[in-house]
Amino acid sequence: MRISNGGNRVATMMGLLISSKECYELEYLIRRELEEMLLDLEDSRLDGLVRIAIEERYQMIFRLYSRLAPPKDLIRYIPHKRYQK
Repeated sequence: MRISNGGNRVATMMGLLISSKECYELEYLIRRELEEMLLDLEDSRLDGLVRIAIEERYQMIFRLYSRLAPPKDLIRYIPHKRYQK
């Protein structure tokens, strides 16, 4: 299902049927990506535009992770205000 929101972006609703092992692997990959982005955000050498791009991507990946992971696992990856400058 594709839904236009009036701009150039189109929202797409997708379903995904995966096994529990595949779900675990997907969670693992997303966790690794979130951890990598958190490390990048701690780097003081990052340019402002790069930092903003990483923060936006982090938000998107976190929302995806929140759909797969149990709530107790989300606490570690909740975005912190300290990275937003």
